[in-house]
Order: sequence, then structure tokens, then C-alpha cells
Amino acid sequence: MNFQTQGLTKSFGEKQVLQNVDLQTQSGRALGLLGRNGAGKTTTIRIIMGVFPPDSGKVLMDGEPIHRRRINIGYLPEERGLYPKKPILEQLLYLAELRGVSAKNAKASAVRWLDRLEMGEYINKRLDTLSKGNQQKIQLAATLITDPEFVILDEPFSGLDPVNAMMLKDVVKELIAQGKVVLFSSHQMNYVEEFCDSIAILNKGKIVISGDIKEIKRSYDRSKIVVSSPQREKIDAFCREKLTDIVVKTSELGDSLKIKMKSADCKGALISALAAQEFDLDGIRVFEPSLNDIFVEYTEDAI
Repeated sequence: MNFQTQGLTKSFGEKQVLQNVDLQTQSGRALGLLGRNGAGKTTTIRIIMGVFPPDSGKVLMDGEPIHRRRINIGYLPEERGLYPKKPILEQLLYLAELRGVSAKNAKASAVRWLDRLEMGEYINKRLDTLSKGNQQKIQLAATLITDPEFVILDEPFSGLDPVNAMMLKDVVKELIAQGKVVLFSSHQMNYVEEFCDSIAILNKGKIVISGDIKEIKRSYDRSKIVVSSPQREKIDAFCREKLTDIVVKTSELGDSLKIKMKSADCKGALISALAAQEFDLDGIRVFEPSLNDIFVEYTEDAI
């Protein structure tokens, strides 16, 4: 399946929230929808879900307007949407049957997901007796109980400890491997980088950058080199004293040394010069910005 939005625009009163938002992804891939609070992410998701229509623009699946009764969509909202006073199994069955799953199949799926998420022992407990992290796992079970083709995950790691976060990471990877369309929204850039092939960053309701993450990173300046070595200080001194025709400046980057060259074309000469000195080199790589760096660059002027 190919998912796409074209020109989504939305205003509430005089406030324009979205302006010509274009997104695109497909089965077996994950798209990261990023932006600061108030950038328009939730409005975009709600339009995709059909909670309200856009003022203009389209939501498409395989090139046709999306039929939400035909496409099985699983949505994990940032804000909890379950019933705190109700037993877990009872409400999972209720939600699954609302979406057209038979009682028998709903119970089998609920039990399977609760076991998969190590929540089987709480099957008859009330939701409000669980920790925040375990409530999030029940919310995930409710999202996936109908085996959706299109999965929207909004801040899925909220409240999870490292062990449960690892479990959820495995689940998300399984969904992608199964050929689901996955839309992933989070402020935790490390997870976005791990799961998503492509990103779209919203700033004040507009897409300010989108595309394949690797291609976006490669589009940045390639004139910075990161050298990992136990002889970092000696390499630093050598670069500043002997390689002034190649090196502009050096700086620390964690336990490594970042070297700014006069141009990307100097890379071969720099590596040859370091190798000729027989420095103990653990690694040399081109410096690329992290997704967090890119996010800050494109959103730091947001209100």
C-alpha cells in the first residue's frame, strides 16, 4: 500500500494550523512525523484518521481517497484513550468488536497481545491499578488487536522503562517487517532514527524538510571528519601544526576529534597524512549531523 497526503490545509477560526502538508510512505516502511509542540502533528493525524476534514487537500491510499471503513487503521494516541475503571480484557474485546472483529477472534487476539507484552497476568485487572508504563502497553494492545494494515504511533514510548522500551522496539520492527504502513510521531529522535526510513518535519504547520533520512544527512557539508584514537591529543597537535594547508580547525566530539577541512576534497590527503605518521587509529568517518541536530536546525525559530 502507498499512503500519501496532498496539500492538507486546516484552520481553526483565524488561526491556520496546517499549510499544504504533503506526506508519503508505503508498506514495510516507517515515516517519522516530527515537530515541536503546536507544530500541527496532532491535527495532521486527526485528519488522516477522519476525526475532522481538512479545509483543502487529500488523504490517499494507493492513489485513491482513503476509505477508512475498508482500511484497518490502528491508532496509538499520545493521550490515553481507555477506560480506567474497566477490566482490561473487557474493554479490549469491546474496542475490537466495535471495529468489526468477532468476539471469538477478539479474545484470541487480546490474549495473544497481552502475552506478547507480558501483561497476561493482568487480564482481569482494572486499568487504573496498573503503572503508567503498563497502561501504555495495554493501549498498544488495543491499537494492534485488530491486526491493522496502517499503524499510527503517537509518542509510543511515553512512560516506558528501558526494558519495556526494548520490547516495544521489537514490536515496531515486527510491524514494519510484516509490511505494515507505519506513521511514527515522537520527540525521542533516537527511536525515530532507529525505525524510520524517512521523515517529515513540521514547523508552524508547514513541512520544512522531508525525505529519506540518509539522503538528508548526506546532503550536509562533507568537509568534517571524525577521528577516533587513543592518541587524540597528538593528532590534534599534528593537524594544527603540520596540516594548516588542509585543516581549518579541530574540536572535541566526545572521546573523538572532529576535524574541519578546507573542503571535502581534502579527505584523502588528510587520511594519508595521518596514516603516514602511524597514529593508532580506531576509526575515521565523515561527520554527519544527528537527527536531533537536523530537528533543532529546522524548528528552533518555532514559537
